[in-house]
Amino acid sequence: MAPVVSALPVLTHQERDHLATKAKTKAVHSALMSELACMTQLEVSGDAPSSRLPAEFSVAAWNLERCLFPKASAEHLAAYSPSVVLLSEMDCGMSRSGQRHTTQDVAAALNMQYVYGVEFLELSLGGPTERSFCQDEQNACGYHGNAILSSVPFERVGMVRLDTGGHWFTEGAADPDQPRIGGRNAILAVIPTVPGNVCFDSTHLESNAQADLREAQFRKLLTAIDDFAPDMPVVTGGDLNTGNHLPPNFDWREETLFETAVGQGYSWDLTVDGMTTRPSLITPHPDRKMKLDWFCTRGIGGGAKAVVSSVAPDGTPLSDHDFVWTELRL
Repeated sequence: MAPVVSALPVLTHQERDHLATKAKTKAVHSALMSELACMTQLEVSGDAPSSRLPAEFSVAAWNLERCLFPKASAEHLAAYSPSVVLLSEMDCGMSRSGQRHTTQDVAAALNMQYVYGVEFLELSLGGPTERSFCQDEQNACGYHGNAILSSVPFERVGMVRLDTGGHWFTEGAADPDQPRIGGRNAILAVIPTVPGNVCFDSTHLESNAQADLREAQFRKLLTAIDDFAPDMPVVTGGDLNTGNHLPPNFDWREETLFETAVGQGYSWDLTVDGMTTRPSLITPHPDRKMKLDWFCTRGIGGGAKAVVSSVAPDGTPLSDHDFVWTELRL
């Protein structure tokens, strides 16, 4: 289980610059993943007003694509009153998002507790379209990760490293414009409800890969859930990058992870039909329509469900993902 801290430690600019000079090998990356405290710890903070959730409540899962607009994003979520929010691609101390701790800001606006884990330690300012948002020439922290927000305190939390091989760091990395240490992860949390504890996880699978790698990551996640929360209802939600094949064809139906989950007693029934991506300020691709975002559950029922547009009332796209939302019934 990952150590829990109230604030993740921050490397100096000089330390991050030195990391960028390291040899781009799997062995070096593996050592860094063990040595860097920010890659092994979880940050838990914020206030939650209740002690446990009722038997019926709702959950949202949203890839916020760096979270350029924390306040507007929180207001957008608040209209659906989720008791649990599963977030991915959340910046902390990145120049492109105003150096804000975006998870902390969204949680505070929603009056929720949060757990945040670093997916990547960014060694640059980001991709070409992101650099236009940068006002500083260095990142304050350089963290980019995933989170869970809850309106009641967590019973316990954990993190699953789904990729430790340096897919974005080693020679021939997925995107040389974005050198980064880390890999895809899932954040786990046991949350108390009136009928009993429920395990939630915010999951982000690899985009730059084929279906077999995402299935392997999902298998690893389900095994970790069995160890972390055996015999407990489970709600997995997030950006599974389904259909992100190489070369891209965007056909989510070619993914094999769906059958894998069903074979282990999970259901996909709480995910509504329809695509979940749209053009955004960072990803302006009007022709790219994909179904990336899902709920996968075990031992839990549901009611209403929706894909909610990520366009703010003033017309600003808050993300290149719409969020998925569903009611849960224990």
